[in-house]
Amino acid sequence: MDTSQNSDTYATDRFHMVQYQLVNRGIHDKRVLKAMLEVPRHLFVPEAYRHAAYDDCPLPIGEGQTISQPYMVAIMTQCLELKGDEKVLEIGTGSGYQAAILSRLANHIYTVERHAALASRAKAILHQAGYDNIDVIVGDGSPGLPDNAPFQGIIVTACAPHAPKSLLDQLEMGGRLIIPMGNPYNQVLHQIVKREKGAEDRNVLECAFVPLIGEEGWKGE
Repeated sequence: MDTSQNSDTYATDRFHMVQYQLVNRGIHDKRVLKAMLEVPRHLFVPEAYRHAAYDDCPLPIGEGQTISQPYMVAIMTQCLELKGDEKVLEIGTGSGYQAAILSRLANHIYTVERHAALASRAKAILHQAGYDNIDVIVGDGSPGLPDNAPFQGIIVTACAPHAPKSLLDQLEMGGRLIIPMGNPYNQVLHQIVKREKGAEDRNVLECAFVPLIGEEGWKGE
């Protein structure tokens, strides 16, 4: 945890973030709100943007990627409806902040990042901050992690053209896939629940994410 002289300021900023950006906009899961209040988001933000760590916006973290707006982290996490004993897969580690939030709400987190530099940085921050139930893996996350399946929850922090079949296959019955889908100009966050009779797909809200690059996402370098 941060022990600098700004730690009290950050605590106040977190309180304001939770109250005004989350509670006032419909985030109601008490466990999610507690995690958002406790996890130090500023640790996951590059030094140049740390002054804006709790602002209501995404921030650049390098490699053309961003740390998501706090509200988006909260709503995606709330949509997973975690109880505490789940195994969760995250596609797109980025800064590591979303994984840190999930780690307070589930039993174990697997998170996959295709940019080795971001994965290395996130892994170091998570380790230093004491988040010890997270495995950070470098690679293409779009096909999931079949060797570690099934998962009770899967969260994708990049926009896909469709719900990757591999991720749906690796989801436990009754589990939830939270994923933005669409194109660079029109995206919607979906909550997909796996059922015996077929997937239940609910549109949550419009959103804007970087593209999911990979075997079951958009093609790219």
